[in-house]
Amino acid sequence: MPTEPPMAMVARALTARGADVVVVDPQSLAGAAVDVVLSGAGPGRPGGRLAGVIRTCGRSVELERVTAAYLRPVEPDVVPGLDPAERGRARQVHDTLLSFTEVADAMGGCRLANPLSAMASNTSKPYQAQLIAGHGFYTPATLVSDDPDEVLGFVDRHRGAVYKSTSGIRSVVTAFDPARDTGRLDRLRWCPVQFQEHLDGPDVRVHVVGDRALAVLADSAAVDYRYARLQVGADARLRPYALGDGIAERCVALAADLGLPFAGVDLKLLPDGRVACFEVNPSPGFSWYETATGLPIAAAVADWLLTPAG
Repeated sequence: MPTEPPMAMVARALTARGADVVVVDPQSLAGAAVDVVLSGAGPGRPGGRLAGVIRTCGRSVELERVTAAYLRPVEPDVVPGLDPAERGRARQVHDTLLSFTEVADAMGGCRLANPLSAMASNTSKPYQAQLIAGHGFYTPATLVSDDPDEVLGFVDRHRGAVYKSTSGIRSVVTAFDPARDTGRLDRLRWCPVQFQEHLDGPDVRVHVVGDRALAVLADSAAVDYRYARLQVGADARLRPYALGDGIAERCVALAADLGLPFAGVDLKLLPDGRVACFEVNPSPGFSWYETATGLPIAAAVADWLLTPAG
């Protein structure tokens, strides 16, 4: 969406650097067109040529001119105001455009933040946690279950727990309250939930952009600082945070290993000096962090996109 803050901020930063920016508005997809032609590629013939054109919002752009793309796609099924025929047409254009970005990324001629295929690691937090552990971060003890007795045993062993969505869909991280939640555990049979040991310490969001790591510390008593006003009645206070070189390097290496040039790495600094990592967000909504701290995250994304590929 052109007015969504992260998209608008990156578009402004690109325009300020002299880039020719084309924003593909999901609400205009039904009237847009994407023609893609891939020729000359195949087994033993890696030097394929990608051609075609994007027509949207009065613009017609040859695909060969596209050197970079910043992706925050919106599924046509959730775009308001489209009738069934328009929604079907929008779906065709949407899927073709995303296919173009995957092929362009694979061929190496287009910088992508981020390939949708790479973003898929976040659709399963337990799966992603295994990849995170390989980079030396502590990962909290975790249980994904639809069994009330199993959950109560986990909470007892860890003297408390928090729960959240198992998938990449945003949810409010909440502390397990025996008085409130024990009677609701039978609902787990409809949808398994992820439970984790409750860790103490400040939260740090690290925005990795290429080989840069821009970190923000969140000061809040809330379990989920993003919803601090809901949980404790006061917003979290954000400030820039200087990461140690070793932690910054691990964040950059982790994002690179996941194939994410732009990522939001969620850390917690534990009292004993360990650094826990909860997840890596493949499409970080960074605008809050930049507005609150002044960190040049949008500028960093724009600079990375404008760096020649290869």
